[in-house]
Amino acid sequence: MTTRAKLTVYSALATALAALCLTPLLTTKGWITHAYLVVAVLAAVGAGLRRAPLYRWTVPVGQLVVLLVLLLLGFAASGAAWGGIVPGPESARTLGRVFEQGLDDIREYAIPAPPSPGLRLILVASIGLMAIAVDTVAVTYRRSALAGLPLLALYSVGNGLSGDRGSWLWFAAAAAGYLLLLFAEGQDRVSRWGRVFRGTPRGTGGGTDGGRGGGLGGLGQSGRQVGVVALAIALLLPAFLPRWSLGLVHTGSDPGSGAHGGGGSFNSLDPLVALNDALPAPRNVELFTYKTESPAADSTYLRTGSLDAFDGTRWKLSSTDSVEFKGTLPPPEGLTAQKSPELRTTVKISDRLENAWLPMPYPARTVALRNNGDWQLDPLTSALQPTRDKAIKGLGYSVTSLYVAPTATELRGAPPAPDRIRAQYLDLPGDLPPVVRQKADAVTRKAKTPYDKAVALQEWFTGPDFTYDVKTRPDNGSDAMADFLNRRRGYCVHFASTMAAMARALDIPARVALGFTPGDAKAGDVYSVTDSMYHAWPELYFEGFGWMRFEPTPSRGVQPQYTEPVAAPTTEPTSQPTTAPLPSASVPQPSADPDCDPKLRRMGDCGDQGKSATGADGGSVLLSGRSLATLAAVLVLLALLVTPMVWRALLRRRRLGAGGRRRPGGAGPAELTDEQVLAAWAELIDSAWDLGIPPDESRTPRSAARRIAETAELDEVSAAAAGRVALATEKVLYARNAQVTVPLAADVRTARDGLRAGAGRRGRTRALLLPPSSAQLWWRLSDAVLAARLAVRGRAARVTGAVTGPVRRVLSRRKDDRPES
Repeated sequence: MTTRAKLTVYSALATALAALCLTPLLTTKGWITHAYLVVAVLAAVGAGLRRAPLYRWTVPVGQLVVLLVLLLLGFAASGAAWGGIVPGPESARTLGRVFEQGLDDIREYAIPAPPSPGLRLILVASIGLMAIAVDTVAVTYRRSALAGLPLLALYSVGNGLSGDRGSWLWFAAAAAGYLLLLFAEGQDRVSRWGRVFRGTPRGTGGGTDGGRGGGLGGLGQSGRQVGVVALAIALLLPAFLPRWSLGLVHTGSDPGSGAHGGGGSFNSLDPLVALNDALPAPRNVELFTYKTESPAADSTYLRTGSLDAFDGTRWKLSSTDSVEFKGTLPPPEGLTAQKSPELRTTVKISDRLENAWLPMPYPARTVALRNNGDWQLDPLTSALQPTRDKAIKGLGYSVTSLYVAPTATELRGAPPAPDRIRAQYLDLPGDLPPVVRQKADAVTRKAKTPYDKAVALQEWFTGPDFTYDVKTRPDNGSDAMADFLNRRRGYCVHFASTMAAMARALDIPARVALGFTPGDAKAGDVYSVTDSMYHAWPELYFEGFGWMRFEPTPSRGVQPQYTEPVAAPTTEPTSQPTTAPLPSASVPQPSADPDCDPKLRRMGDCGDQGKSATGADGGSVLLSGRSLATLAAVLVLLALLVTPMVWRALLRRRRLGAGGRRRPGGAGPAELTDEQVLAAWAELIDSAWDLGIPPDESRTPRSAARRIAETAELDEVSAAAAGRVALATEKVLYARNAQVTVPLAADVRTARDGLRAGAGRRGRTRALLLPPSSAQLWWRLSDAVLAARLAVRGRAARVTGAVTGPVRRVLSRRKDDRPES
């Protein structure tokens, strides 16, 4: 591998390693693969352009154009490209909208943010631009040391935005990539002094060459050792220094900052206590608003957490251990039977809600917060709990959740829960009042499956026998449970905790969930949640679908669709659940207006959906001009790439075309002119150049033809044809009266066929697409540009002289007429 090829590979590798520090910015890591593909393509394009006879500044320009095309194909190709392959004007408009959406997402989300198309576009484009900068500096202009500046910028921005999510591994990776670049360029610089000898083996005598070679080898080895030691010091030294808040390598959180590390425990308000305090005397004040993509927005509960342990006194969390929240929640427990679509919900907390766990649709997958350090994750229940006072006040965030919509038949056929779930979620205290088990058995005596038993309990609680009453004593222990079943009066805490205990008595894993019932619809698909919507409900476990919500509280909340009355099957249910067909509204349908931003469409701000793209405001005209400029740039690039091939084909045709003049009277073979002979010779030389044999102007034609024949190992016919062309050329150059009648065009074609036969497929392809002899075209253009510049400069000088000449003459006469003092 050549040095330039090594530098190309190492520059792409260095950019890829430095880009790793950007992975914590989004909740998923799949986008980095797209960025790596873009870096690889840009490196290949740069290598190809550098092999062509082009100015060095055209290499990064070509890479920029290719990057734009890749971004159009990657983020704006669907439905907006000609034939789905070639980007068109609509692709540029789409790319502009995606980029604007990404800028909005930057202002809206905290890190880690959800992987929206706009954010992925910005990240991939940024890495692509850095790849071009590193490639240009390190490879095109051979300044590898300066390539550390864009790499440092990439690492500094990524690590600075990542905050405590940054890792010393990212610094090590970026620095290792930079060292590879320096080593490759250093080896190339040393090798320019001659062959790099590695010296004699240790312990043996060495002569003069050995000592000199050892010096060069030792120099390279010493350089590598210095680089590795410097990197090791940069990584290890911060561990022995005081932990400052500044620096490119994060060594951990400040112990006095109040932020938790990877885990720990925390104190928070008991959610049941807060719920019991809020329900008896609601003030009907708005706590937060939300917008959601869910097709069941009017029945979406926002869950803050769940309580999995019942000790006979109250429901509580079985563990207070927490872990650092990094933007992604654990996979939903037990959800394996359906491939559920992801839906996005944006929440805005008001100043009235100061201390609470974070409300989220269940099951949530990712949460984009302003500061993840203010929140700790309970990995058991996927609840986010604050680490400081008033962390939730005025907070805005976005949640990506799964839309789980099983049918009654699927839940009825769910297999038994695994032993791990049963051991944890079937536990009941030994002093549980007998009335709990007795009532559970009596209510569900006709039900056959756990699902039918759960529905029977829900229907019994929501029937006419129970009354919703917030004046009931705020207690949910065993005694309160017995009192509730006897008096049949209570509020959501009593209904939820009692149904969960009865479900456990029936061998159904259960827990108590806390949160808010669906909000009241407002304008623009916004839902408002007040303090009167505090709520508790039971969650029951069904293998394959996880924790499913039930609603036993009468006149509160919304019963889930899968619990609507359905006739029990006449045959035994299957143990293998099938994927439930989602309703047609389960996935948001695109707007009819192609110019409507997807984000605005979700927010309901698209306006008249019947408005066409031509009816847009003046911004669309700007986008059209931008798209046309992009298309023109792509066409210019293609023209530059095709020009050498087309020019060589036309030049060959002109040189070997029929020509010459007949002898007087039209008899005898055609006589070639001197220009035709020299053109045939030039074509032979250029054909050999294209196929890997550069010209040597110091040789005579016959010597040059012999060199071509020997280098290319031509057969006798091809070598003889080349010799005849050389002999005719010497006659024209040196003879007084040269008369050439040999058909040189045929001889040139014969020699060229021999050259092509020995060049191989790769050589023939290069000679066709990027012929080296096309450098003459660029030399001619350079000479023409230089001549034009000189002509313009001379004309400008003459014009300037004509304008300023009279003034200078007048000033000169005045100076001469000035009397001497």
